[in-house]
Amino acid sequence: MISFRTVVILLLLLSTFVDPVLSFQRRRRQPTPEKTELVKFSAPEIFTYEELLKLAEDPIPQNLKAKLDKLLSTPFVSNEAYFQGAKPIQPNLPQLGSSLRIVMWNIERGLNLDDIIAVFTNKEAFLKKIDTNKVKPESSEYRKVLEEIEVLQSADLLILNELDWGIKRSKYKEVVKELGQATNMNWAYGVEFIEIDPINLGTETFEEVLPEDREAMKAAIAVDKSLYKGLHGTAILSRYPIREAKLQPLKTKAFDWYKEQKAKVSLPEKGKRQVSEKIFLEKIQREVRRGGRTLLTVTLDVDELPEKKLTVVAPHLENNCKPACRQQQMDEILGYIKNVTGPVVMAGDLNTTFRDGTPTSFKREFTRRLGSSEFWTGQGIKYVTGVGLVFDVLKGGISFIKNHNDPTVKHVPVVAPNPEEKLFKKLEDFRFADNYRFDFRGDKDRSFNELEGTLANSNERASKGFAVTFEVERTVGPVGKLKLDWIFVKPYITDPRNSEDYYRFAPHFARTMEEINYSVADRMSDHNPISVDLPFKEPDVEKLKNTQARR
Repeated sequence: MISFRTVVILLLLLSTFVDPVLSFQRRRRQPTPEKTELVKFSAPEIFTYEELLKLAEDPIPQNLKAKLDKLLSTPFVSNEAYFQGAKPIQPNLPQLGSSLRIVMWNIERGLNLDDIIAVFTNKEAFLKKIDTNKVKPESSEYRKVLEEIEVLQSADLLILNELDWGIKRSKYKEVVKELGQATNMNWAYGVEFIEIDPINLGTETFEEVLPEDREAMKAAIAVDKSLYKGLHGTAILSRYPIREAKLQPLKTKAFDWYKEQKAKVSLPEKGKRQVSEKIFLEKIQREVRRGGRTLLTVTLDVDELPEKKLTVVAPHLENNCKPACRQQQMDEILGYIKNVTGPVVMAGDLNTTFRDGTPTSFKREFTRRLGSSEFWTGQGIKYVTGVGLVFDVLKGGISFIKNHNDPTVKHVPVVAPNPEEKLFKKLEDFRFADNYRFDFRGDKDRSFNELEGTLANSNERASKGFAVTFEVERTVGPVGKLKLDWIFVKPYITDPRNSEDYYRFAPHFARTMEEINYSVADRMSDHNPISVDLPFKEPDVEKLKNTQARR
């Protein structure tokens, strides 16, 4: 017979075993608090067409000012792909093992969105789009296109600049939303500008052109008021869920896209001019906007990292300003992210042009502003003939030869000035609060084409400078080809150039994909996509050397 004392002891022992089991089962049945905190979809309120007409006024009506401020500081966030079961690909690379592959691309408003969606999602459909007059089947260029398709389709993180939302030139498409649905990726979108130029709004009257041309031009820019939303901005798409997203308008106003653009064709100026060509050209070049450059930042859930998170920073620096202004913008951005712990990826179009703006062409300007050049090359070109959108081929002299496509080179006053160098020096010298730094290494065994030098692991170098990421439609030799787009990675290193330090989650095999961008009849964008691979574990040095030797 079991004593009462023995029963009590057995019950106590049983409770110490059963309670943890039940507790563990309860935890298994219930989702973790972290997962339930994810936002499925959120978005700020956008403007109606009638409100956009009022935004074109100066000053802004008081009742719309608060709405504008909120739209320019509140990101759109969608984790719908996550809730539908989306998982990262994490390509298992021979040299690196399981990795995070990143693609950064300025997609030029999404003018060629159908081609861009095809290249990210449907290999066979995209191959049918290839212009065989430009890329011959079975050629080395064709094989390179096939390689680049694989790179783009296996990326788990996309950082994109220049995405339209509800603008006629891009067929009123909600570019980021369509990309997110097609790729089954989560996404965040930050509005930089509200497009309220009279040509975009469809209110331009073309008073300076001949009466017989005026009505046709007005009809060509007429918009669907129910579809026009006028948004333009930056996006981050990810197969990892988005834990948090922030949108911070930069306080450094390097250029006022409303006042300075609107002043170009002000009424007093019209009264002074007699040349209609000049006025027409300014209207085509003009972009009246509300807003300014912003910083879109997201925090991703990445379980493969020790911190279980990755911070992604997507800037787009000003092009209509001198390099010194862009440096001020970068100072501001670094101040925002200084206290971020764990790995950071910063990627975007930094407009490292060495000067104000970039050269262009008639056709490209018409296409970027109006969506198509066909009508305007027939009806509008006579109003700009002789005025031209030109650039000085000889500008820069020895400085151009020295700096071309390498804005990281040393600034030599008078003899070979490089006004962009300070921006890269800021990034290299910058130290996060946790003591880690951006990776500026360039190792033969860790670069895509085995070229060494500053940033070669994270941004593909060429025999001279870096591989081109931006190209105007009409180039003269190297003139009109620029390296504007960049990827910077903060891994677990305290010295930005020490090749003896860790390479876990450090950049490897950066590449610039020019062939695929130009393989279709009309290039997908005036910028080429770029990519980089970040290994989740420390790569094997011998495997890296052996793999590179077989390339």
